[in-house]
Amino acid sequence: MSFLIDAIRWIFSGDLHGTAPVAESIGVHLWYTVISVAIAMLIAVPVGWLVGHSGRGRDIAVAVSGAARAVPSFGLFILLVLLMGVIHTSAAAIVTFVILGIPSILAGAYAGFEAIDRAVIDAGHAMGMTGWQVLWRIEVPLGLPLLVAGIRSAVLQVVATVTIASYVDIGGLGQYIIAGIPLQQLDMVLGGAILVAALALVLDGVFALLQRASVPRGVRAPGRPPTRIRPEPEPEREPELSAA
Repeated sequence: MSFLIDAIRWIFSGDLHGTAPVAESIGVHLWYTVISVAIAMLIAVPVGWLVGHSGRGRDIAVAVSGAARAVPSFGLFILLVLLMGVIHTSAAAIVTFVILGIPSILAGAYAGFEAIDRAVIDAGHAMGMTGWQVLWRIEVPLGLPLLVAGIRSAVLQVVATVTIASYVDIGGLGQYIIAGIPLQQLDMVLGGAILVAALALVLDGVFALLQRASVPRGVRAPGRPPTRIRPEPEPEREPELSAA
């Protein structure tokens, strides 16, 4: 318990041992996360919607997503740093984060379309809707919750990877953990971990609300009034025949 108290005290003490201020580190962490997830969305969402709408290339999309998930994030980052050069560590970091964010967003994009009841789409065609109208008026709104869920998963994965990528001095909250280990400053290491966890929880809560708000109003289950348990009526007794 004392370690936790020391870590919280370190967060508010300002004893950073030559590292950047906490507010600046949070901004850098968020910047890498937002930029990387936005680029991943520009790549994965159109491809996922195309796969879900046309039904073609699903096996390829699943194979690519599975292969990308199996790639070790830190190893990929170090490899890109070596290939692109030390002076391009920021670019290597963003490429790494984009590659890691694509699988979850891609899966959420096409899974959202596949989860739609085909009868709803057939009804749209029966009403005279074109393919684009079915896409934007039916498939995109109904598939949005699963897409947001995929983005939510990608954001959390990128937040975690930005932490370990601070090993090559790109900034972010991970620098406190990296710098605190050789200094044997356990309060600094634990404080950095607490900040990363707090940021991840805040972002997860925001996307949980967005995911809930993305459900179309007509699809939301209406609230049901609480059921009242009524006592069962007692069975009627047959009248007893009096002895003659």
